[in-house]
Amino acid sequence: MANNKLSLEKYIEWAEKEHRALYEVMLEDNAKDMDTAPIAIEAKMQEMLQVMQESIDFGLTGVRSRSGLTGGSAKTLAETMAKPGYKSLLGPVAQDALVYALAVAEANAAMGRIVAAPTAGASGVLPGVLFSLKKHRNLSNIDLQKGLIVAGNIGMVIASRFSLSGAMGGCQAECGSAGAMAAGAAVSLLGGSAEQVGHAVAIVIKNMLGLVCDPVAGLVEVPCIKRNGGSAMQALLAAEMSLAGIKSFIPADEAIDAMKEVGEKMPCAFRETAEGGLANTPTALAWAKKYFSK
Repeated sequence: MANNKLSLEKYIEWAEKEHRALYEVMLEDNAKDMDTAPIAIEAKMQEMLQVMQESIDFGLTGVRSRSGLTGGSAKTLAETMAKPGYKSLLGPVAQDALVYALAVAEANAAMGRIVAAPTAGASGVLPGVLFSLKKHRNLSNIDLQKGLIVAGNIGMVIASRFSLSGAMGGCQAECGSAGAMAAGAAVSLLGGSAEQVGHAVAIVIKNMLGLVCDPVAGLVEVPCIKRNGGSAMQALLAAEMSLAGIKSFIPADEAIDAMKEVGEKMPCAFRETAEGGLANTPTALAWAKKYFSK
């Protein structure tokens, strides 16, 4: 599969033809392309998982960003949900995925160390889903390692067919891609088939198609942090549907190609320039003026 335009459908066909897990064929392909041993890639995945865990822990301390615009939401949410008698609208898996996603995104805004999976601005989505599943589905770091391989390859497919950059295609390319990666990883971790992974990826992309990138003052804080939480929820709902046997009418590769078309037609004001959307609201403009006047 060493070509300029990767295909998730080809990975799925390969896995199904050889009756192998999706992560196995992806790992084999990665090792061949990188001219390295699979064990070296697996070791790198473990390093990334450690950083993800540390970023969750850092975010949960209630850190604030250097600008002072954001921070503390993950800690507040975690503490509120832990109160006796609190009636959450979410189940335990979604609760923790949301908290962890916010924690990592806040750690990033506070200049903490994160794994850009696939970008810094969308770095909370994948660890949010992975570590919530680890906690509530009794998974090990070896299990998460396999999920991370699937997620990484989904990201590479998207990058080869379009982009992972908000400046290129809006937040659909960042949080949308992160959600697709997390959904695919979740399905794989929970015993779904390679085909079901593809459906989960497509569902997320369809649900997040056209999402603009409009950071207030050009900072990766508002609305980016809360979008990480929302994208983690999109990943879980897509995985839920796919594992239940619900299929996407549009295949994953075609959904990615549609995202490319939308991104290329998206006005520049909605592609990380802070010239449109939420960044252009009176509240955002007033805050940015005050912030930069300092």
